[in-house]
Amino acid sequence: MRDTLEALDAGEIGVSEAESRLAGYATTAAGRFDAARERRRGIPEAILAEGKTPAEVAALTTTAVETTGRALVTRADADDAAAVRTAFTAGPDADDELSAAVDHDERTRTVVVHGDEFTPPSLDATVAVVAAGTADAAVAGEAAIVAREIGATVDRVDDVGVANLDRILDQRDRIAEADVVVVAAGREGALSTVVAGLVDAPVIALPVSTGYGVGGEGVAALQGALQSCSVLTAVNVDAGFVAGAQAGLIARAVDAARRD
Repeated sequence: MRDTLEALDAGEIGVSEAESRLAGYATTAAGRFDAARERRRGIPEAILAEGKTPAEVAALTTTAVETTGRALVTRADADDAAAVRTAFTAGPDADDELSAAVDHDERTRTVVVHGDEFTPPSLDATVAVVAAGTADAAVAGEAAIVAREIGATVDRVDDVGVANLDRILDQRDRIAEADVVVVAAGREGALSTVVAGLVDAPVIALPVSTGYGVGGEGVAALQGALQSCSVLTAVNVDAGFVAGAQAGLIARAVDAARRD
């Protein structure tokens, strides 16, 4: 505690970082940012943009970079991304301006910000993120970005839906090399069951809200995963962050085992 107070007094850290060190979170007008989540859970805190104004998203993103060196924003639109870019390129004055790299992926609706001094984590583990079709790529991409931010090497395998089994069978060996597999599939969601029957790695089914009619909007895909005759786990519909985070935690355990 004394070291933190002395650093604050010396101007080496700001109030937000001092608060995050002492309380585990930093308070902003937009809410409290959980700066200790990665240390506590191994998962970086994510800022959900939905339900927040662009100004609130930008404020939380700035606090995230100040306290942890980076920020991960999910479900962001173009206005959210623009507000974040502005926060890191046009501060009120030169002394307050933060320097960071901002990466907005429109398809996955994510914004990733790395401060200039941030060193991304690196794990000796691979996560395969498999998407049934192009329509499933956005949710699969969110999972991939989260797993990558945790430190895993990510291998994307796209457009291998079960409408033509040859498409998944000719990627079987590649997928089998991964330490954990996330399978994003909409409609009936059969791909996760097929993949779980082909590889010996843990498989996480990520139902996607593609499809229509009875069982549409991801309902059939989720129910199929829950009823799967292959051994797998399932997350909620379109829950790319959760699937990516779970895969990242498994990757962390694999990395720790290999280091031992």
